[in-house]
Amino acid sequence: MGNAADRPDGYGGRPGQLLDRLPWLVRWAVLASLCLLVLTAGAYVLAQIATRLAPLSIALAATLFLTALLDPVASRLRRYRFPPALAALATVLLLLGLLGGAVLLIWRLTADQFSDLSKQLDQGLERTREFVTGALPISQQQLDRLTQQAVGGVQKAAPDPLSGAATVAEALGGLLLVLVLLFFLLKDGRPMWRWVLDRVAGRHRARTAAAGRAGWRTLGAYTRGTMMIAAIDAIGIGIALVVLRVPLALPLAVITFLGGFVPIIGATVAGGVAVLVALAAKGPTTALLVLAAVIAVQQTEGNLLEPLIMKRQVRLHPVVVLLAVTAGTLLGGIVGAFVSVPITAVLYRTIDTIAADRLATSQGAAADRDPAGGGDRADPAAADGEGRDGSGH
Repeated sequence: MGNAADRPDGYGGRPGQLLDRLPWLVRWAVLASLCLLVLTAGAYVLAQIATRLAPLSIALAATLFLTALLDPVASRLRRYRFPPALAALATVLLLLGLLGGAVLLIWRLTADQFSDLSKQLDQGLERTREFVTGALPISQQQLDRLTQQAVGGVQKAAPDPLSGAATVAEALGGLLLVLVLLFFLLKDGRPMWRWVLDRVAGRHRARTAAAGRAGWRTLGAYTRGTMMIAAIDAIGIGIALVVLRVPLALPLAVITFLGGFVPIIGATVAGGVAVLVALAAKGPTTALLVLAAVIAVQQTEGNLLEPLIMKRQVRLHPVVVLLAVTAGTLLGGIVGAFVSVPITAVLYRTIDTIAADRLATSQGAAADRDPAGGGDRADPAAADGEGRDGSGH
């Protein structure tokens, strides 16, 4: 009886021989599935590590965003012959001054409105109660019962004083860590990157440097563009709230600004908060006008301003953005929603740069082997080997 490997049907042969007998579509599906499983497992493990080290992860993410945003300022100061340490310190102090001034301004402008807001909210809630009981098949008793259940749920979910104090202390410690890391990255970020490149193999160094530059430019452009778009949304909706005399217009504009850093979902939630406040304080007519203003501002921003500000280097398809925000929210909550889109944009730009460099290197190697464009085609394996050199020549 012959060996199993000699059978005509191929059963019992080596795994490679059996795999070669499968249709190409099945082989591609198996390989793609394995790659997807490995990438998903890696992303899940990284997300779990980041969740376990949530304070550190939040501090690192905030530091990278602020560094990408403020690096042009520090670079400009260094061009004016500022020492690196002094340029970094001046940039950090400028950031603290702007944030402190904004908080102080908001508090001074809105502190008097909080006393009036309670009365307006009571009146608005009473009008809302009458509207709900008149338009929906629900009685006053049922509405009161639902309201009490909601209030009880909020009170149970509220943290106790000890955990609240621990959260405040943790937030202050994270803020201090962000400021310290920001100073050192602004001061020594470039020497750190050169140190990393020195540890990369020579044939991959140029490609790694190009990919790193592309990713960093994308992060900077995304941060600055998102901040500009969020500011435009906040200013537009804030003006509408002031014109309609909605209370706490400035804090609502700040909420809109912060919500702009979560694409699609953040702006919708911030606009909903503004509409609810207008409904409670001023009634349905004002709430509908606020809703119309929110929709108009967001449509103008999404269809006209965002393509001009973001441009192509950081633009992703809305489906990709929505999937990234959803995945980030499921894995990391609110923080995951904030960082998911920039991480996706940076990874996309980095991978695209590496692929383009490999393609250009392979084509250059093929042209060197056959400069006249005739004769036999260059060996693909040899061209791929040349492409791994990373020199680009």
